[in-house]
Amino acid sequence: MLYGFLKGILPTMFRIIYRAEVHGQENVPKEGGAIIAANHISLWDPPFVGAFCPRRVSFMAKKELFENSVFSSIITSLGAFPVNRGAADRNAIKTALTVLGEGKCLGLFPEGTRSKNGKLGEPEAGIGLIAYKANVPIVPVAITGTNGKGLFPKFTIRFGKPIPAGDPKDKKLMTTLPTQIMTEIQKLLDEEQAGR
Repeated sequence: MLYGFLKGILPTMFRIIYRAEVHGQENVPKEGGAIIAANHISLWDPPFVGAFCPRRVSFMAKKELFENSVFSSIITSLGAFPVNRGAADRNAIKTALTVLGEGKCLGLFPEGTRSKNGKLGEPEAGIGLIAYKANVPIVPVAITGTNGKGLFPKFTIRFGKPIPAGDPKDKKLMTTLPTQIMTEIQKLLDEEQAGR
């Protein structure tokens, strides 16, 4: 109920206040499990992705966000679940695989934390494990402007073409997929910078 309400008002708010531009929504698979993998530069990123992704997204979020009971109940109702960053969090991985196994979209920030300088960092290993085990397409997403200076910076979001699920027998995907995801996100960021 809350998700639907926010889905109804946030796109308009982002377009009016932050002149949001959206590209590539058609690249999000219409059904089945899919990973929505975006760069992370601001606290605005999860609601921004959720507002413009054509499908409902359940986000993996740092466990610190769940320490406040009121805020925890709100984001939990929106489908978010906690992850202990910097460690192999089996419960978070299990929940992520359940979300994808139910044919839903899972929102991840491969870097695991916000970038302080706006540039892409190194991906966490966990996304490779999740992508490999779930064997679902991965949609790279590039966000710009949410960390912008000034009162109303311009926000943009680009959904790239899905990286197809690989061979489930190929365990090398656990190490190659994270790099491939970041490469595709960087290409989208370059496209945005080039004004395409």
